[in-house]
This record gives sequence, C-alpha cells and structure tokens, in this order.
Amino acid sequence: MKMPIRSIIAGFAALSGVASALASDGPSAPPPTLAYAFTVSASLAPPVEQGEVDSGRKRFIPVTGGTVSGPALAGVVLAGGGDWQVILPGGLTAIEARYFLKATDGTVIEVTNPGVRTAEPAIIEKLAKGEPVDPGAYYFRTTPRFSVKPGPYEWLRRKVFVARGIRKPEGVVIDFYTVE
Repeated sequence: MKMPIRSIIAGFAALSGVASALASDGPSAPPPTLAYAFTVSASLAPPVEQGEVDSGRKRFIPVTGGTVSGPALAGVVLAGGGDWQVILPGGLTAIEARYFLKATDGTVIEVTNPGVRTAEPAIIEKLAKGEPVDPGAYYFRTTPRFSVKPGPYEWLRRKVFVARGIRKPEGVVIDFYTVE
C-alpha cells in the first residue's frame, strides 16, 4: 500500500513538533523529592597518609565505630571500615567510604559511599587536619549503596539514596535521604 506524500510529511511534522515541545517545556515528570531516613555518626582514627600519588594526596581514614539513628534505621557503626580519600588540586576531595552498620536486630549492612567534598583549598586543608569548620563552608555529598541479606532491611537495596556529610574533629556525621 502506497502512503500519500502528504501523510508522510504530516507525520514527520507531528513528530518534530512533539520532540521540540518535549525539549523546550522542561522535565517530563515532577522532580524527585528527598525523605530523611537516618543519620550515621562515625568516629574516626587519625588518617594514614600515603602522600602524593597520581596528582593527588592519598589518605585512608579508619572508621572506629559510631551510631545509627533515625526513623528508618537504628543501630551501630562497626569498627573496621574506612574512607579512602584523594585530595586534588583546586579544593576537590574524592571520597570512597566502605563500612558496616549493625541494625538493632543484629542485621549487618554493608555501605559503599562514594562522593565529593569541595571547598576553597584553605578550607579543605583545615578539614584534612581535623580542625573545626562551618559545614556551610564546604560541599560534602555522597551517593550511598547498600548490600544486605533478604529481610527487613532489603528496602535499602531498592531505593536510591543521597547523603550530606559534616566533618567534625572527632568524626563525621552523615544524613541519609531516599530519593522519592
């Protein structure tokens, strides 16, 4: 069956109009919202400095324990994890934290928490030394992922999370949010 050229042209015009309408009208769905889930307050040991490697200052900060509290999860932070950091020129710190949480019912939850911390180089240096810094003076965000056995905390694997960190002289406080 032969389609009239007018029908073909009209079809392309309609598709073109839809594509340009979608491109110019903004998002196709409402923006996601965040829902507070819990806070991790972790205590840290002094950093192990590796020095300058591949254009960045590499260091490891051992996690020594802590607490988990909030409406969606409560428990403790287990000792033995850590935060691998690379402090790069220009005020950027690349973060890769890995540690375990133990919920109040005994369930062990593995956390892999990559992210970035950015600020003026002088602020980054104060943070690296463990000095107190106003949390508004730097950007510290992560995208945590969880590994947990089937059961009451399996929802951690079925949600997307973002987190905001605050570095304190004695440790770190991280607020976890689900993306709804």
